[in-house]
Parts: sequence; structure tokens; C-alpha cells
Amino acid sequence: MRRREFIKKSAAATAGMIMAPYILPSGRLFAASGLRKVNHVVFCLYAGGVRNLDSIHMNDGNLMTNLLSGGTSVSPDIAGRMEPLPPSPLPMPLQNYGTLFKEFRYRSGPTGHYNGHTVALTGNYVDVDLNIREHPQKPTIFEYYRKHNSPQQSALKSWWVSNTLGPYPALNYSTAAGYGAQYGANFISPTSLISQQGFDALGNPRTFSGAEENAKNEMHRFVNGMFGKSYVDGTAGIVNSEADRIVLQQFISDLFTKAQNPSFRNSWGAATVMNNDMYNILFAQEIIKTFEPELLVVNMQDVDICHFNFTDYANNLRKADFAVAHLWKTIQDTPGMANDTVLIVAPEHGRNFYPNTSVDAYGRYAIDHTAPNDPNFNGDPNLQMAREIFCLVAGPPNVVVQGQVINTLMGESTEIVPAIAELLGFENLISGSNGMKRWINCQMQAAFV
Repeated sequence: MRRREFIKKSAAATAGMIMAPYILPSGRLFAASGLRKVNHVVFCLYAGGVRNLDSIHMNDGNLMTNLLSGGTSVSPDIAGRMEPLPPSPLPMPLQNYGTLFKEFRYRSGPTGHYNGHTVALTGNYVDVDLNIREHPQKPTIFEYYRKHNSPQQSALKSWWVSNTLGPYPALNYSTAAGYGAQYGANFISPTSLISQQGFDALGNPRTFSGAEENAKNEMHRFVNGMFGKSYVDGTAGIVNSEADRIVLQQFISDLFTKAQNPSFRNSWGAATVMNNDMYNILFAQEIIKTFEPELLVVNMQDVDICHFNFTDYANNLRKADFAVAHLWKTIQDTPGMANDTVLIVAPEHGRNFYPNTSVDAYGRYAIDHTAPNDPNFNGDPNLQMAREIFCLVAGPPNVVVQGQVINTLMGESTEIVPAIAELLGFENLISGSNGMKRWINCQMQAAFV
């Protein structure tokens, strides 16, 4: 008997005893506790601190023409300092495929990158400086997904991709009771694979000695550590089955081989201007094509150079914009994800209005992000701009309102996690847990049909 017929007959036979499950048109079975709107969500943290003034409120030139409608040319003041990029891979700006919230907010807590990422991935504000050596105390969206999704999926369907190492690998799971490593996501930092250290450690056939041998062993342990640990007490590391671990090791090996090929690194026709953000998205595309993940979170942080160089910040805004367009194109070119994926794009926090004292080679002053911990926005308006962000939600027209622009103050960082949970059908199982905002109270639902 075919699986779908068996499920239907079993449900009919038990009518009146239990609530029958639903079977979506895709053939996936989901518990009656919640129906999915889509089978895949990609959350792109347009991170590093993006100021609304330079992005969605850019008045004298649009630096993000792949994402945003409006001006198609950068102001003459800065245009001559921007690296040329290939034409957009999209027929129209990404905002036309969904809803743009122009006045989103990172409302509370220090405006630090790790804080901002933690808020975005847990749905809870953190009003203190975090210990970057520790996992978050509240569950991450990865854990919510893997624990509460029905049917449960392996970590092959849940990925956290970051363009830097540092503390960011710790965001793939939390120390929260009842959650932890057994529900974590697979983590990868593509730039560590294409770095010289990565090449020396994984691909260079020469003999190593001394410090070089130690570096090789460290990289070897790092790669194995991401995919081969066993869960014991919540601190051992992400869990993959033996079969999945073999698949992942082969995937990493294949990625490394591709990374050594100039034609792969030039897949977008932009080899001379590729930065870490662009490589990060390029590798995320390989995850999409290989695993068709149900939950993928990827970040881009090269705009953080704005602390020292505003011109390079503007240049990297454009590169990140170009990368996100390619991410959306890959989603739509992947049969298992096309027209069945919602893409959410948002910075982790913004930047101040007034600059610091650093001046780049073109006479432009750099900008920090130093908002005080003032949830009521009663602080210095200059610093509170570091809490102003945007959010763009793109997806199928039967799920996401197309071409909508919301100019009023609506939505905040903590609403993204419950939105993802609602999209993937398990929000009712986590509503209000660990202080997370309930979906029914979220203003972000204005984006959805």
C-alpha cells in the first residue's frame, strides 16, 4: 500500500479517537498542531551594522539596487570609488517579491554584533553584554525547529553559515534546559575553507612540520568537530548520525575542491571584487543545491569596516546586496525550494548618525554603533539610530504580500523567530516560551497573506 493511502486510511479509522494529521499537497505529513505556510525558510542577516540612512533611506543614490527599488545610480560623490559589479541576476528588485518594512527596530540591549545575532536567532532581547565563549541561554530557532517540527528532521536540513569564526559557531544551539546540541544546526564558515590556512590544512600535499603541522591539526580538528561529535551533556557539540557525518565530510571535501577552482570562485562573473560576504553566500548556495534545507540562516558582516572606512562600507553594502540577489535566484532555480521558500533579510542593528574621528582615504568619516540600553528610545537620537533597521520578506505570492512597503514604525528583531516558526508550522508549540514574543502579537504578520 502506498504511504499516502496508508496514512489517509489510518486517519479515517481512528476518527473520533485522535485528531487526524494533515497531509499537504507536497506530500509531507504535519501534525495537526500547526500547518506550514512553506517548507523552507532562509534568513539572511545583512549584518555588520547597516545604517538605514545608507540603505532604505538613501536619498542621493541607491547602494542596494538588487534589493531596493528607487534610484539606480550611486551619488557622484561616491560612485567613482565603487568597484564595478555585474548586472543583477534578478529581473526586478527583491522588494517586489514581497514586503519591505522600512522602520524595523532592534529595540533593547547593547548594539554589539554578537548581541544582535543572538537576539535575531533566539527571539529574545539580551540586556547585558554576553560572554562570547558561551552558547546563548535561550533556545535558538535551530533548536525550536529540530525539536518541535513534525516530522523531526536531521541537522542536514538545518544550517548556520557565518563568514567569520570567533564566537559565532556558538549560535547553533543554546544551553537552555530541554534543548541543546542534540537539536543544533550544522555550522560552516566558508571563508575558513578558502583561506590560506584552510588550503594548507586540507589541500596542500606537502609535508608539514612545527607550527605548520599544528595549524593543520587545528583545522583538521575544527572540521571534524563540526560534524563528528556525540551528544553527552549538552556541551559536546552538534549531533549528526554516522551516515550524515559521512555525507557532510564528503560535502566539505567537495566544497574545498571547488574552492580551489577559479571558475567556481568566479561563478557570478565578479572574481575581482569577491569579498567574504559574497563567498559566504556562494557557499550557502551549494548547501541549498545539495541539501534543500528547511531552515538556513546565513550572515554577512564585511560592512563592519565602517568603524574605520566609510567608502569601503558603502562598497561592501553593494556587494552584500548583489550576493543576496544571487541567493534568491538560486532558491528559485532549485526545484525543491522554488516557490516554496520565504527569504527574510534584516540587519542585526544599525549605526549612529554622527561619525567618529576616523577618516578614510577619500575624506569620509567612519561611523560606530553605540546606542545606550534604552528600550523607550529616550536617549540621544544620534545613538538611537543604531537601533533602526529594516526587514525585507520575500516569498511566494500565496504566502507573502507582493510589492508592499510599510513606512510606519512596525516590527522588531524579536519577531523574526516566531515568524519563522509560524511559517514552518510549529509556532503554537513555542509561543511565549522562554519569554519569546507570541506570533499573535507580532506586527510582522502584516507581510503574510
